Amino acid sequence: MKMTRGVVGLVAVGASAVLVAGCAPSSDPDTAGSGSTAAAGSSSDPATITVWSWRVEDKDAYQKIFDVYEKAHPGVTVDFKPFKSTEYNTILATGLAGADGPDVAQVRSYGQLQPTVASGSLVDLDGKVDLSKFDANVVKSVQGKDDGKIYAVPLAVQTLQMYYNQELFTKAGISAPPTTWAEFTADLDKLKAADVTPLAVGAKDDWTLPILHQVLATPRFGGSAFQMAVLSGAKTFGDPDWVASVDDVKKLEQYMPESPTAVAYTDAQAMFTGGTAAMFPGGSFELGYFQKQNPDLKMGVFEVPAPDGSPTAGAVTPGYADGAFGVNTKSSKQDASLGLVKWMATPEFGQMVADEIKQLSAVPGVTYTDPLLKQMADNYQAAPTPYLLLADFRYGTPSGGEVFGKGMQSLLLGEKDAATVSADLQTGISAWFKPTK
Repeated sequence: MKMTRGVVGLVAVGASAVLVAGCAPSSDPDTAGSGSTAAAGSSSDPATITVWSWRVEDKDAYQKIFDVYEKAHPGVTVDFKPFKSTEYNTILATGLAGADGPDVAQVRSYGQLQPTVASGSLVDLDGKVDLSKFDANVVKSVQGKDDGKIYAVPLAVQTLQMYYNQELFTKAGISAPPTTWAEFTADLDKLKAADVTPLAVGAKDDWTLPILHQVLATPRFGGSAFQMAVLSGAKTFGDPDWVASVDDVKKLEQYMPESPTAVAYTDAQAMFTGGTAAMFPGGSFELGYFQKQNPDLKMGVFEVPAPDGSPTAGAVTPGYADGAFGVNTKSSKQDASLGLVKWMATPEFGQMVADEIKQLSAVPGVTYTDPLLKQMADNYQAAPTPYLLLADFRYGTPSGGEVFGKGMQSLLLGEKDAATVSADLQTGISAWFKPTK
């Protein structure tokens, strides 16, 4: 498959790049694409493997997935234990530091993985798992920053886009998603005139605001080209195009709920699934939740068109690697745990992630039966760009997302303008970020 646009943060630049839907990897090159569970495991010795995760909502799906592994590995039992996501980081750190931690741990990606690597809690998987056909920058998300070694198997790729309620669009006289910025703003006006909240935004939770910015205005700051420029030091977050992209979000505040900084993320989700808001700027990770909350909701997704003045022509889909599984160095079941993690790099596991968890798998070679999930994957393949502040600017303190999220709250409260928010972001990341020039 051919890429149409090169990306440094998530999609590799060059002839060796492989997209999410590329060729299938395997722990054994001779069985690539076979989907063989048995070939993936390294031990058939009886063992109970504990797997920790922050995905409470996916417990039933993971049980179905691990049942498949258990049937192919008699004597092996996988005990999946999810914890509340907001408490997971602390629970995992405590468990890995002691003797009661998991055998296999779901770990964060990019900068949030580094403290776990630095603690010596994860087995070095170099030469033990085969990620050679994974996208190079998805692999980057599970590598140690200092040594470049692999410490986990990537789980998923998340994309960012606009969800929309097809019935509310039709009632407002909108026949199809917009393809130009002028059409997008005209549609917002039509929805507002129909007494519908056009954009469900929960700005009380500041972590959502970098996502909002990327969904609405990535082409305005230049997407992948800006990423390469800011990483090299050729540009900063004070660049006029970046500032203009922040200002574009402020201009769209009139289409958000009244006092958006008082609206919680979960309230914004409820507005969309409940039919009082027409659009929701969010991630592919929302799809399964939305479908469960309102099975009758007729949803669609689209990429927001490039705002006026954008240096990047056309719409793009931001994305990032999300979560991974690694082996605890203190596990007494190293062989069995490694066998499970090796299987997580196979198309068999990746396909079940797509089918059961409704996520875009990080494993190449996966197909998608859900039409919206397939559309997200296709959009990302056609016009990928990184979720910039997550992929490249959370390797230090303060992280870019933390600074920018709080800055965007101040923007929506009228306390700061776009130029000040952008300058604060540059000051914050300059405490640790050094350009690669």
